[in-house]
Amino acid sequence: MSPALAFTVQPMPAAAPPSDPRIPPRDQVVARDLLDRWLREQPDKVFITYADTGESWTYRELHARVLQCAVGLQQRGVQQGQTVLVWLPNSREHVVVFFAINYLGAVFVPINTAYKGRLLAHVVENSDARLAVVHADLAPRLNEIDTARLEQVVVVGTPVPVQIGSLRVLDHREALSPVSGELLAPARPIEPWDPQSIIYTSGTTGPSKGVLSSYLHIYTMAGPETWPFVTAEDRFMVNMPLFHVGGMGVLYTMFVRGGSVSVIERFDTVSFLQTVRDTGTTAVFLLGVMAAFLEKLPPQPDDADSPLRLAFMVPLAGDIAAFSQRFGCTIYTIFNMTEVSTPIISGPNPLVRGTCGQMRDGVEVRLVDENDCEVPLGTVGEMIIRTDRPWAMNSGYFRNPEATARAWRNGWFHTGDAFRKDEAGFYFFVDRMKDAIRRRGENISSFEVEAEVMAHPAVREAAAIGVPNELSEEDVLVVVAPVEGASLDPAELLAFLRPRMAHFMLPRYVRLLPELPKTPTSKVLKHELRQQGITVDTWDRERAGVQVKADRLSTTTSQQGA
Repeated sequence: MSPALAFTVQPMPAAAPPSDPRIPPRDQVVARDLLDRWLREQPDKVFITYADTGESWTYRELHARVLQCAVGLQQRGVQQGQTVLVWLPNSREHVVVFFAINYLGAVFVPINTAYKGRLLAHVVENSDARLAVVHADLAPRLNEIDTARLEQVVVVGTPVPVQIGSLRVLDHREALSPVSGELLAPARPIEPWDPQSIIYTSGTTGPSKGVLSSYLHIYTMAGPETWPFVTAEDRFMVNMPLFHVGGMGVLYTMFVRGGSVSVIERFDTVSFLQTVRDTGTTAVFLLGVMAAFLEKLPPQPDDADSPLRLAFMVPLAGDIAAFSQRFGCTIYTIFNMTEVSTPIISGPNPLVRGTCGQMRDGVEVRLVDENDCEVPLGTVGEMIIRTDRPWAMNSGYFRNPEATARAWRNGWFHTGDAFRKDEAGFYFFVDRMKDAIRRRGENISSFEVEAEVMAHPAVREAAAIGVPNELSEEDVLVVVAPVEGASLDPAELLAFLRPRMAHFMLPRYVRLLPELPKTPTSKVLKHELRQQGITVDTWDRERAGVQVKADRLSTTTSQQGA
């Protein structure tokens, strides 16, 4: 049940609607206006269902909880435009705090639950926040760092620490659950171009950068115009962390539609379909290895017996028609990143193998070389993007003008991703620029190597990295986790790959692990694998006597490789 209301709310300052027709009205984009609108228009519609208990909240209940939390945050000193750190797993508290921060016109700054040490200290300092909402299990890590400008920590869960450095420590049940009070209006209307969130990048190549996003950016990323096939009647599963745009973005895109979501703490392959059934989920985002994990489960006769009708598969891999038929859903794929707003999107059940789709209306996309000169059709280049709607992409990197200037040079946002485009206008992801492997004068896409390795029926997940060659440049190492219960012989894997890829792409090294190291968002931690390099358990085809030529594969006693 929703909390009993004993609050008064000052009305928002009056303001004229946006004068630019490309910018929708506030009550289609801005969280506060939307929440008030849904309370008027559909208070009894279910907005959120929690998979762990089956509990559901209507828009009326969401509004009441958000209002109560917003009063609590305001009583703690949170004002319009201020940043608020949120360090929580997917939970009821996370959802409420997220909307309450935006209801005040403040900026939601979630933190990856895996952060600790220097990376945590960097994000806390960079965020410029004075208040943080932190889970009790994570709070002790704050004792290990300089907490910068932080003054207060509101702790969710138990036990609440007695002390965290010199910070004021508060129990969220008291600090964010007042029984009465007045909610003061923001100093000015909350605009579509105002900052809504700061989402931190993974930081795999350096300190994490805080992506500053407006309400209009998050709206455009997956809103009704960008994903027209997702409707207000859908229930979209939030199976990514809310500190990731794949979690928070899905939550917000259904909110702007007046639709609904199901929330799980983390993706679990075995229980996935039952969770879909239990929650009435109709749409889901399958990122990275999620689709491959589902595809390699033993088929069951009731796989298609669920409300699931729509799945985003990123990247597009495997037999799409077979996956669609088996699970009874339509497949789409996209290219997106935290900084942009889905510039590339496919049609239903795309037939072009490996594509990310085609350029959507409202964006311009170019593939360029290191000097921002456009590369010929079919040639690999870095994708750069701009939109025809103001504020429809990131507003820069928070407190990092140098990185902002580099990314936005020449008026285009530089993705750092290598792509190629075919004559039909289909785009194909080749690699992160930093992940490309250079071997004997050839540029090798780790993404394409991984796609072929994953095609082996005994491979559950795979990562391809470059490791230093004894002479120059790099050799290809693939780190592979077999399907549970399956055995995998590296030489047999190489024989499987031989007819599927160019000889220079064939891995020299194969390493088997039970599971690849991943972030909480299911991305493989390639920098960890690179640091580990060639381990004692790594198979080397040259030492094993497997000789690879351009036209044939033979097992010999020679130590000579390709």
